[in-house]
Amino acid sequence: MSVSTAALDSSVCAPLPVLGQDVTVPLVTGGEVTYAALDYAASAPALQRVWDDVAAYAPYYGSVHRGAGYLSQLSTDLFENSRRTVAEFLGCRADDQVVFTRSTTDSLNLLAAAIPAGCQVFVYETEHHASLLPWRDAQVTYLNAPRTPGQAVETLERALADRDPYGPALVCVTGASNVTGELWPVKELAAAAHAHGARIVLDAAQLAPHHPVDIAELDVDWVAFSGHKLYAPFGSGVLAGRADWLQAAEPYLAGGGASRKVARRADGGVDVDWHTTAARHEAGSPNVIGVYSIASACKALTEAGFDTLVAREQELVRRVREGLAEVPEVQVLSLFGDDAPRVGVISFVVRGWNSSHFAAALSAEYGIGVRDGLFCAHPLVRTLLGSDPQDPGECGAPEAEPGERSLNAIRVSFGAGTPDEHIERFLRAVSELVRQGAQWKYRTEDGRCVPDRGEAARTV
Repeated sequence: MSVSTAALDSSVCAPLPVLGQDVTVPLVTGGEVTYAALDYAASAPALQRVWDDVAAYAPYYGSVHRGAGYLSQLSTDLFENSRRTVAEFLGCRADDQVVFTRSTTDSLNLLAAAIPAGCQVFVYETEHHASLLPWRDAQVTYLNAPRTPGQAVETLERALADRDPYGPALVCVTGASNVTGELWPVKELAAAAHAHGARIVLDAAQLAPHHPVDIAELDVDWVAFSGHKLYAPFGSGVLAGRADWLQAAEPYLAGGGASRKVARRADGGVDVDWHTTAARHEAGSPNVIGVYSIASACKALTEAGFDTLVAREQELVRRVREGLAEVPEVQVLSLFGDDAPRVGVISFVVRGWNSSHFAAALSAEYGIGVRDGLFCAHPLVRTLLGSDPQDPGECGAPEAEPGERSLNAIRVSFGAGTPDEHIERFLRAVSELVRQGAQWKYRTEDGRCVPDRGEAARTV
């Protein structure tokens, strides 16, 4: 593969400043290099703007909804203003609620706890485990992986046509795959769901950081996403959408904040009057800084011009896909084919390499951080690899030794803060590793492929 030394065409806009962009890491072959963070799909680096906003607020931190003091009132205003900022970012309808959670996983588990009795849930096997697994108390229909967007809609329509037409139903679907990065036909799936009397929740964990999400325009009933993928640290998430099921359900957590009034009964018991607002599912002292960081990230992306950020990311996607296509040994994983629109998430395998070995070499010899494994989407990755469901290999803990057939994949992911140089270095590293092999020997330790630190391990 001939990797151009010229910079990518980033005339559209410059990458947004993020934390860690100047961090250097040691190479096993000697020396140091600036770390290339290409694992955005797991956790994106925090925007510098977000960090600065949080640092400015931190001295004024106080408990929300609890105190009469100045800092408590300031923090309460900041918390509730953050809710409004997120609602605007998502294009929420006037009567939608924004509930703050810990993560996408937490958001979808909250919704799973709030669905009406007898609800039928429809979910594709292609989902991340966060949206595949929470529906344990529901009647779940798992849909086979579609091979085109049209087939995704047709599969859902057939399944919904066979359901009990009188009971509640919910469809759960991703907006952008955390494995292939491919965009799903969310608006069309929402129309199909509503035509059959079902509701739909959008897992936007991988969509929201890369592409505008508008609840009203997509006509989805709920959206869930995580702050740590949206360039915001501190462990907060969002569930936004229709209020009725959430208001009718028992609180997700019972405790202070969720209760409006608590009184002892004459028989010694306790009567509780729960809130009907988002507070109903936000018991306990909330993660104010995490919530504020999400709101700050929403503002930063909006003010930077989301359409411009999308255009630059698509240029990076094009360059990575073209660069990988120049290496015959590389197979890029895809459900919908080469022409499918996608965000900056690309998974692949390399013929003759165990994926963990390849990822370890990228890190140890080039200072590039990617992800290897099954990406908490085991059924999807196994389908894409054509492997048996019972084949060994786990998310992040492959059992194969270097050189053995890979039962997992490698994922490179990037976004608004990715410099051109990181993409160029990654493509050069892939080419060199395939053509020349690794410069170091590797071994498996605690389920991970790591460099053998012994001097005799060097192969060059």
